[in-house]
Amino acid sequence: MIGFFLTTVATALSLLIVDLVVPGVDLANFPAAMIAALAIGLINSSVKPIISTLSLPLNFVTLGLFSFVINGFCFWLAAVLVPGFFVKGVAAFLLGPVILSLVNTALSRYFAERNPDAKIRTEV
Repeated sequence: MIGFFLTTVATALSLLIVDLVVPGVDLANFPAAMIAALAIGLINSSVKPIISTLSLPLNFVTLGLFSFVINGFCFWLAAVLVPGFFVKGVAAFLLGPVILSLVNTALSRYFAERNPDAKIRTEV
């Protein structure tokens, strides 16, 4: 249970950093970031595998670059579902998930080192 909480907090903090770094990503406050973190987790575990499977031929033709579009779509979908979380523009659509993944991986590893007993997911 503590691992799930720390993963959600790491994702929320990562979203706040993405809000600062990427133009076009706007978060209203920390509670919106927490809700957005939960929404991103749910979308990545339920919707993303279906979209990835359906777009496999296109991903194959583009040598995997279509994965950025899929990640951007899931990121944008979370913004549509969560009040106080907005994604505007192509730069936010494509760069937001990349920065989120990098920062979230670093924060999750930090939390995992500090709390070795918790099962913390270290990748997005």
